[in-house]
Amino acid sequence: MTAGALTELVATVLAAAAVGAPAAAERPPVKWDAIPYGTARRSDMRAYARRHYGIDSYRLAQPKVIVQHMTEGSSYSSAWGIFAPNVRDGELGELPGVCSHFIIDPGGRIHQLVPLSLMCRHTVGLNYTSIGIEHVGFSEAGVMASTRMRQASLRLTNWLRCRYDISLSNVIGHNENLRSPYHRERVGRLRTQTHSDWPTAKMRPYRAALRKLTC
Repeated sequence: MTAGALTELVATVLAAAAVGAPAAAERPPVKWDAIPYGTARRSDMRAYARRHYGIDSYRLAQPKVIVQHMTEGSSYSSAWGIFAPNVRDGELGELPGVCSHFIIDPGGRIHQLVPLSLMCRHTVGLNYTSIGIEHVGFSEAGVMASTRMRQASLRLTNWLRCRYDISLSNVIGHNENLRSPYHRERVGRLRTQTHSDWPTAKMRPYRAALRKLTC
């Protein structure tokens, strides 16, 4: 086989291998601002996953869902301060402490708090397979009205969606968690637990904007 033929064959094989593989959207600027996630928190997350999902691991493997949240606070620092300590939460009284993978601040800066290889407690029934994104503020309308926050949120979500081959329908608001096909909860009292942030009425225009972006 000639050198030219070999080059052509290699190019053909590589092109064929790329067919069907998820494309990669451009990663937006992300500031690493880690919360403590040491041995104790990992142990608590593993115990939580066993109790709620029947999974003996604290690791997030091949996430299938992206969940949008509101912090219900006015500053990034207050949100980070809630997620940083590994303490029982005031709502459900469980360990590990609540957390989210990302927070988008009012200036549109994206902060990553936890590696994407680790579970975070942000959405009952979906923590085992979801990435959490928090938006600083009190209303979804405020996020969508802020050019910087809206664009940062859409760029981050699109990058994650493309990276993990997550369908548009599995980009959801916290209020939509009970309707997710991936919802899974072994603890009876929590099987209908949800929050009011990012209901379907607010997620429809968000997903419509996201649909315009490509991988």
